[in-house]
Amino acid sequence: MGTTTLQQKIGRKAEDRALLYLQKAGLELVERNYRCRWGEVDLILHDQQTLVFVEVRYRRSARFGSAAESVDPQKQRKVVQTAESFLQRNPHWARQPARFDIVALEEPNRVEWIQNAFGN
Repeated sequence: MGTTTLQQKIGRKAEDRALLYLQKAGLELVERNYRCRWGEVDLILHDQQTLVFVEVRYRRSARFGSAAESVDPQKQRKVVQTAESFLQRNPHWARQPARFDIVALEEPNRVEWIQNAFGN
């Protein structure tokens, strides 16, 4: 068994916070940490009639840019490609509209939920 790094523990805790925040807003979890050869989508949720692919970002400090700003065009492409893979493997979800959101977490307890952050 591999060991969990501090970075992985911090990431998992950030994802837990983001998931709880989104569930309190009424979204339902479909899948967590979906991986394929193009990358990973942190959270996939269902928001009424829309499938939501969520990138979670955490920053202890905004000194080098905000958490949301760290989702650059290259990362966006990877998330979109990964979402396409998910939809190919799960065609029953492909009939619904989809969007790409970012949940940016910054210390001490700031949560920014950016809906339709990128994509079509």
